[in-house]
Amino acid sequence: MICKGAVLSSTLEMAIIGSGPAGCYLAQSIQRMLPEANLTIIDRLPVPFGLIRYGVAADHQHTKAITRQFDRLFVAPNVRFAGNIEVGTDVSVAELRAAFDTVVFATGLYADNSIHLPGEELAGVYGSGTITRLLNSHPAERSELPTLGEDVVIVGGGNVAIDLLRFLVKTGADYQGSDIAEHALASYLESPAARVTLLNRSQITNAKSDPQMLAELAKLEAGNYQIFGLSETIALEEQAGTLDRQATARLAALRALQSREAAPGASVRLRFGATPVRLVGDQRVSAIEFEQDGKLEQIEASSVLIATGFSAGNDPLATYVATPSQTGRIEMGLYRTGWAKRGPRGAIPENRACAKAVAEEIVADLAESTGPIGRGGFESLPEDVRTNSISYEQWHLLDAHERAQAGPDRVRRKILDTAEMLRIARRETQ
Repeated sequence: MICKGAVLSSTLEMAIIGSGPAGCYLAQSIQRMLPEANLTIIDRLPVPFGLIRYGVAADHQHTKAITRQFDRLFVAPNVRFAGNIEVGTDVSVAELRAAFDTVVFATGLYADNSIHLPGEELAGVYGSGTITRLLNSHPAERSELPTLGEDVVIVGGGNVAIDLLRFLVKTGADYQGSDIAEHALASYLESPAARVTLLNRSQITNAKSDPQMLAELAKLEAGNYQIFGLSETIALEEQAGTLDRQATARLAALRALQSREAAPGASVRLRFGATPVRLVGDQRVSAIEFEQDGKLEQIEASSVLIATGFSAGNDPLATYVATPSQTGRIEMGLYRTGWAKRGPRGAIPENRACAKAVAEEIVADLAESTGPIGRGGFESLPEDVRTNSISYEQWHLLDAHERAQAGPDRVRRKILDTAEMLRIARRETQ
């Protein structure tokens, strides 16, 4: 409970903007610390779970299963999901602050980072977020997968880059039990990439990808791998024996990947210590130039996928989330958590520790506050905002519909159109 100076005229009302893992973890922490607080979790989409639904790779259902624990959060009597509310458009931050005692941004960062290289504006160059959201049937994303061609280059070496590589290598049979966008998968499999090159600025010893992501590639029945710099790294390990556990596991995964028997499918080249210099082409990208071991090289590229992180982009809330911070507090009563606080780093589990730290800040600030607590909360928002919002019960109707529409080898078929989502959630007839 809140103690010291806070004046409890009623129950604490808190708004959390964003229903992805950052927002849900924060709500869980607040529930434990302030069990009587009323929490309203707002999302601009009619559906909850944000990054988990639309950012996690469609074939990683074990990661998406985290929504089961969040489902228990949303059915608590003091927790409300309010979907289909875009902060900055449907309701202002000022209106939220007038209605709630505490407002927290947990919106993430959804714009793809620029690599700031000549030729980045050419046709055929795509951000990883664009492709990932498309494969996850995000309603605000383009519906058709672009033609990637035979020579696809991925720039980046983190887990998102490996997600893209896995998609380019996998066969249709590998998507059993997933929720991938069927139309996008079918389009790609009609003309899959013949050659895939991943350019990673980092060396093998300090690459950003998790070893288990690389190990997963070795379990697939498709793809042939050539790893540049692997023998030199092995020699370094044998001579020095100083690699940390993560680097040693990564090296073992790469050794297993390269030693696989010949398999059908794409020819994959992993280049570590390769720094892109420019993208080549007239109207459309045709090649990429990079530097490796002090030499300039150029390889063909029918398309280039940029997987070098995310930013706030043109997010209308960028003022509040664009600059990483060590603290969750923006000012008293206004906070941020997750990538909105830390910047684009850390996997989903890191949001739990971040949320706990921010929740502790909030509770400490409330304890020192001398002002009253207990504003109007959700019920004091404008009537049209409340009327147009989607509740968690309505989301369950949409959830059931998507699961019922899935084929025998899929877990759900997501609705692509927001208007159709709303119609189903509200049980409206056409």
